[in-house]
Amino acid sequence: MRILITAGPTREYLDDVRYLSNASSGRMGYAIADAALQAGHEVVLVTGPVALEPPAGCEVHHIETTDDLLNSCVKLFPSCDGVIAVAAVCDYRPVERVRGKITKTGTAVTFEFIETADVLAELGKHKENRWIVGFALESQDPRENAMRKLKMKNCDCIVLNDTSAIAADANDVEVLNPNAETVAQFRGAKPEVAVKLFRWIESQIAPL
Repeated sequence: MRILITAGPTREYLDDVRYLSNASSGRMGYAIADAALQAGHEVVLVTGPVALEPPAGCEVHHIETTDDLLNSCVKLFPSCDGVIAVAAVCDYRPVERVRGKITKTGTAVTFEFIETADVLAELGKHKENRWIVGFALESQDPRENAMRKLKMKNCDCIVLNDTSAIAADANDVEVLNPNAETVAQFRGAKPEVAVKLFRWIESQIAPL
């Protein structure tokens, strides 16, 4: 199979120096990419800025903003059999990006923000015969929010984890199907979780 995997954070710039982002390390996405490669599949990795070397043997596309991620994924998805969307997308961006660097004036600065593009929902619109595995990192009403995302993004399943996973070496994930049933659960070091999760995806989702 040829599998699209997204990993790492996206950034949304306030000016030419400062940006909004999150603390995603990219470890989970990179570990899943490595697990897929080790299982003999072709991997297309679209990655935000992280301090990691991509697994040897995958096709790598580096992105920075959410629009970069969207454009890359829309272009690459049609040539893939499925997508595992692990990237931690920045949900908001400023209405206007200031050119240059904002200087201190001694007074408060106000920004207006709007939502960024929903990358996985856009892929879900053009799913056709491909499969989609989403990730949901939640802190409040986790199952309800994860299921809402699954339906909105047309996923075959969604992998639920919480904020303790951010930049951590370990993870505890729960896989939910469209009927809101827990169909798998894995915990441990991220490389170990990645191998078990990918094996489950390979046997339960990819054959679809």
